Amino acid sequence: MVKKSILAFAIFALAVASAASSYSVTFFQPVVVNGQTLKAGDYKVQYNDTKATIQQGKTVTEVPVKVETNTDKYATTTVRLNGTQVEEIRLGGTHTKLVFEKTGAGTN
Repeated sequence: MVKKSILAFAIFALAVASAASSYSVTFFQPVVVNGQTLKAGDYKVQYNDTKATIQQGKTVTEVPVKVETNTDKYATTTVRLNGTQVEEIRLGGTHTKLVFEKTGAGTN
């Protein structure tokens, strides 16, 4: 009984921890991320120190990123584009900016 309670608590804690690092972003037009074109829509973004994962349903794109910290919190989540290429995502309500590394596709 105690083991089941501990296991349930551990699963709950893991779910809370993963939810805390998951953010929503909306692309209002088709965009290019890591050479892959993503259609307009709502996506879930998760990141660690070197990689971001962008997911919509079964579509999952992983991209190398540099995580930067701003002194002020970003009021809203914003996406910076160079043409259709995603350059950065500023996560609303946080001090975090994800800077996407340039890939061979769509860069000069």
